[in-house]
Formats: sequence, C-alpha cells, structure tokens
Amino acid sequence: MLKGLSLFANVGIAEAYLESIGVNILVANEIDENRSKFYQHVYPKTNMIVGDITNETIRTTVINEAKEKEIDFIIATPPCQGMSIAGKMKDFDERNQLIYYAIDVIKRVKPKFVLLENVPMQLRTKIKVGEKILLIPEYIKSELSGLYNFNNETLVKAMDYGVPQMRQRNIFLLCRKDTKMHWEFPEKKKIITLKEALKEVPSLDPRLREGEELTLKKFPSYLNKKEEGEKISKWHFPPTHSWRMVEWMTHTPSGCTAFDNEIYYPQKSGGVRIKGHYNHYRRLDWNKPSRTITQNNGVISSLACVHPGHLISDDGTEEGRIYSDPRVFSIYELMIVTSLPLNWNIPEWAKESFIRKVIGEGIPSLLVKEIVLELVKKLRD
Repeated sequence: MLKGLSLFANVGIAEAYLESIGVNILVANEIDENRSKFYQHVYPKTNMIVGDITNETIRTTVINEAKEKEIDFIIATPPCQGMSIAGKMKDFDERNQLIYYAIDVIKRVKPKFVLLENVPMQLRTKIKVGEKILLIPEYIKSELSGLYNFNNETLVKAMDYGVPQMRQRNIFLLCRKDTKMHWEFPEKKKIITLKEALKEVPSLDPRLREGEELTLKKFPSYLNKKEEGEKISKWHFPPTHSWRMVEWMTHTPSGCTAFDNEIYYPQKSGGVRIKGHYNHYRRLDWNKPSRTITQNNGVISSLACVHPGHLISDDGTEEGRIYSDPRVFSIYELMIVTSLPLNWNIPEWAKESFIRKVIGEGIPSLLVKEIVLELVKKLRD
C-alpha cells in the first residue's frame, strides 16, 4: 500500500476512494480550520496538520511527519481561484505562488510518486521566482525534472472517466526516476450524461425565500416531494431561492438560459433586463454531463448550475411552457455529479453553504481514483 501526503487537502474530496485502491493518506495539511475539522471527521486516521504551508515551521512539521511515516506518494491541489476563469484572474495573484511551497515539500520529502493538480489556466499562468517571471509549468519542470519523469499529456476531462461532469483539469503525474516508471492517464471511459446519473433521483421543488406560505401556493406538491427526497438521502433537500429567479427558471427549457426568454428573463424591478454571461441563469442539459461545478453552485445566477428540469406542460407559449425543478442541485445531486461516494460521511455541523463551497473547490473523486489506479496497476504488474 502506498503511503500518502495530501497538501492543500480541502475536506478530502480527492481522497474519497484512495484507501479502497491501496493508497493510505497518512498525513494531510490544510490552512482552514473548518476544512481541517471536516477532513478529520471524514478521515479520522489521518494526521491532519492545520496551518499555513507558507510558514516555515508548519511546512517543516509537514515534511518531518512525512519523512517519519516514509511517505512515497504526494497529492497536491493548490487553490486555483487565482487562475480559474470563474475568478478574477489577477496577474501574480498570491495564491498562484503557493505552488512554490508544494515544490519545496516535494523536493525535501522526495516521494516516489506525485500528483499535482490545478485548472487548465495553470499552463498559461506566470509566477515570480526570485527575479524571474516563469510560467508555472516551466517552474515545476525546472525544479523537478532532474528527479522525476513527467507524463506526456497533462490536460484531462473528468467526463472521460465516468464522472458526470465536464470539469477539465491540468494534472502532472510524476514518477521518481529511480523507479524507472512513467505514469500516464488511463484509457477513456464511456461518458455519463445527467439523464443517466440522476435517473433515480426524485424531483424537488425549491423552498422560496419569501416563506412557506408562498412556497406552498406556488408549489402545492412541495412537502410531498420534500418527503420523497428525504427517503433517498438526508442531503436531498430543497435549495432556497427567491421567487423571481424561480419564476424565470420555471419557464426556461432544459439546456437553455433564461436570457433567451422574451417574457421571463432576468430583470430588475421595472422590467429592465439584467446583463450577464450566456451561461448564467442556465439550466443544464440532460443529454450531457454537468458543466463544471463551482464554489457558487447554490446560486441560480451562477455559471450553468440549474437543474435540467422536466417538462410539465407546453401550450406553445412561453407563459404555458412549464418545467419542474427550477432550482440548483441539492447536496445529494452535487455528490453524484462530483462522483463522491453517496455514503460519504459529511459532518452534521457543516452548513449547506460551506458544503457547497468545498464541493465546488474539489477535484472529482472518481477522476482521482481512475488516475491513481493506473499507477497502482503498474506497481502490481
């Protein structure tokens, strides 16, 4: 069994299947106390070192613990908000510099295998290294190519490995040269659409922010659907939204954006159109995997995060065109499209907004499993 260290561990979404395939994460590091507490709840056997990896004392503690436990595998997923197209993409965002500290740990621990993951924009993102300005891939290779073999292709889509989500990542797979191994991505698998992934998940009506009275008036089946949802999982409960947004999405077909509506379009009071990206106020498409799940997945106006919905009625007019589920995904549905185990032990104290945020930050669990399993198979041969 490989002995692992997880850097920038978040709540351990990447690690969800690793123990089942022969990788035991013994040490983890995360700066945020709530994420660390969540991680420790899910993985009580892992030594979680809470603190800022840029702090020399914390980093040395992580390194010493990794050496003591003879760590031979590191997974590092530095925060991507500074590079993500969903963020501000500020030049030389301080979060982009965190790769420096991951590289320092790798160089000092010298594990046999490393998985370095981030957004595709990493390939075009520059950082400051002393007096030099380098692309992040140039920096990584300049520091580690003497000790490690790198994979040839680095861009990968989660949907190619059984994950019902399109999410694309840039992943470096490193094998220490004395292992005489090269680690590449496995063969692609069948694409799973939302129609397949969510086929057994019951419909939910949203809970309206204006109160239960209006909720029941607009959605007479709300309580019955809520009860059916709770039977499948305590995490399949109605998200809360304002009626005006719900109304726009009620008249928006699967795969379409409310911006295309002529009557029920995103608008300010007085009917003034709201300007926005064509992927805002957009229902997902049943015949495709989900678009990338972001941290803001609980907000209808965010990037392509509204349930595809089922056609209820259509008399040929926009007013009479009614679709179900005018809401974002439930936590349970997020677990499915992020490929988390459905019995994943989410702590009861975690608030919905926090759960949504950490899921949006995480790399899909099944993608990590399939990639690491390719390494495990090589080691077994």
